[in-house]
Amino acid sequence: MMLAVGAQEASWIQGALPFVLMFAIFYFLLIRPQQKRTKQRNQMLSELQKNDKVVTIGGLYGTIVELTDDKVTLRVNENTKLTFDRSAINSVTKED
Repeated sequence: MMLAVGAQEASWIQGALPFVLMFAIFYFLLIRPQQKRTKQRNQMLSELQKNDKVVTIGGLYGTIVELTDDKVTLRVNENTKLTFDRSAINSVTKED
């Protein structure tokens, strides 16, 4: 009788092991890197300042002239200012 209980426990563990391994692989290859990218993007958005040169998600280059908690106003040329949602900023470009 004891052997049957031990065999059932071993088969249950062997049956669950592939699912645990698949979850671990998904976590380290998909979930964790995405969380890291999201954290870096949120940090970049929180550190935006006036006069930063940025690129929007749509590919528009501009310089920040006004900044609020949820909106960004960009100067794209001498006469044109455009207002975007803060989350529309894709990256800050390097200043030369």
